[in-house]
Amino acid sequence: MNQVSKGAAALAERAVLGDFDAWQRRIVRLGGCTNPIHLVGNTTLADASTGEVLHSFASDGRGGRLLTACGNRRTSVCPTCACLYRADTYQLIRAGLVGGKETSSAVSAHPRVFVTLTAPGFGPVHTRREHNGRLRPCRPRKVGESCPHDVLIGCFIRHAEDDPELGEPLCPRCYDYAGAVLWQALAGQLWHRFAMELRRELPRRVGIARTGLGALLRLSYAKVAEYQRRGLIHFHAVIRLDGPEGADSPPPGWASMQLLTAAVNEAAGRVSLQAPGGDVIGDRTLRFGQQLDVRPIKEFGAGERLTSAAVAAGAVDGRINRSVDLAMLPVRAHTRRMIATCWWLGGLPQFEALRLRQWAHMLGYGGHFSTKSRQYSTTLTALRRARAKHRAEEQLEALGFGDRPTVAVGQWRFVGRGYSLAEELFAAGVRASRTEVSA
Repeated sequence: MNQVSKGAAALAERAVLGDFDAWQRRIVRLGGCTNPIHLVGNTTLADASTGEVLHSFASDGRGGRLLTACGNRRTSVCPTCACLYRADTYQLIRAGLVGGKETSSAVSAHPRVFVTLTAPGFGPVHTRREHNGRLRPCRPRKVGESCPHDVLIGCFIRHAEDDPELGEPLCPRCYDYAGAVLWQALAGQLWHRFAMELRRELPRRVGIARTGLGALLRLSYAKVAEYQRRGLIHFHAVIRLDGPEGADSPPPGWASMQLLTAAVNEAAGRVSLQAPGGDVIGDRTLRFGQQLDVRPIKEFGAGERLTSAAVAAGAVDGRINRSVDLAMLPVRAHTRRMIATCWWLGGLPQFEALRLRQWAHMLGYGGHFSTKSRQYSTTLTALRRARAKHRAEEQLEALGFGDRPTVAVGQWRFVGRGYSLAEELFAAGVRASRTEVSA
């Protein structure tokens, strides 16, 4: 009997038990989370004025557990929780463009641009090219032209969008895997330098002292990191100019869209970072790629790309603990070479600070996938608290205590995670139904 059949049999047995309705409600409440967390403990709800106990809930000590969503941000691990994370990111970005979520609607009139900062090239890869709506050959070159390893450097294929060759190097031996891995590891630092350089460039262009910028202007941003098909990170960001008090105050009249666009272009082209290397792979100066894209945002639609599923991207779902595991990874050849390079460099003293082995499963990238400046808009924490408060208010209404001041006191501890066979089958149905509704 296979796992599905076993799960169906277990679900049929579970359905005849008296508490089946409560059992299925707790799984539906998780929205199809694939790996829920199990807690045991108790909570007591009391009247805040009188101390009267109104309601209590406890695990029964005989297998009764409270299940809560895992909260994982990776789609490959938990589509349900990753979808919720993307939705929260969307709301965070949106609030910084049009207001809401305790952010002033005045931000919609502030100068802001949508910026894409890409990785540099580390060797030719198969790509999909279009011009005027027509699909073009991948890399047209003279027939028979080859690299030093006798590999043809031209490709005349018009690749489909799902072609597995996209992002693969034409010649793996020519591809600079060490440089690519160092870019991944230091991309976050390069962004940080870019943000600092932009704060220098703005006052430079209007002829004021850098130390006086804070009294006139505040730079706010939100960014997300995304994996390209070649396995390298690039950044999408909304960058906005505010007054000295942040989103609630207008910037000075000279802080125009044109000023911001020019300053971003200049700062992105100027910023660089020296990577470690020495005698092993040689020193490298890392910069952003030439495919810089800076677009003025006049309406919210330009920022919607920031909600990309890439915030939950990566190579494999968990960290790699042994070099012998590399050969067994279910990944394409290019990805395996990136991981192997992380493992090789990560074992050398001069790269120890980069923790490349720790982040090998992410192809060397150990940074955050969404970040923002302090006063760009609301925070993910605030959004989660608001959602938890709303759910708590719904529960109080259901219990009949919505009009009374209450306080909840309890203690819970972690005891495990996952589903039984019957729970997993039922949760899969919940996920499937939600996918059909969203489609």
